[in-house]
Amino acid sequence: MDINKELDARGLTCPLPILKAKKALSDMHSGEVLKVLATDPGSVRDFQAFARQTGNDLVDQQTKLNGDQEEYTHFLRRR
Repeated sequence: MDINKELDARGLTCPLPILKAKKALSDMHSGEVLKVLATDPGSVRDFQAFARQTGNDLVDQQTKLNGDQEEYTHFLRRR
């Protein structure tokens, strides 16, 4: 998958990762993919809801352990 833009939202809590992703997507073209890195566990549900509400495609979500903290990666395709 080609990533067109990456957003680092690690350390931010709801609603900031969503707000920053919304702004980033507004500067992108249809079909482009945004990769969002987050540490907020609520971001998993938040990005699922965001995709449903906005019509953007949530292509994938991944969770990995980074040291002692979980890190969540979300891939959104601009509608």
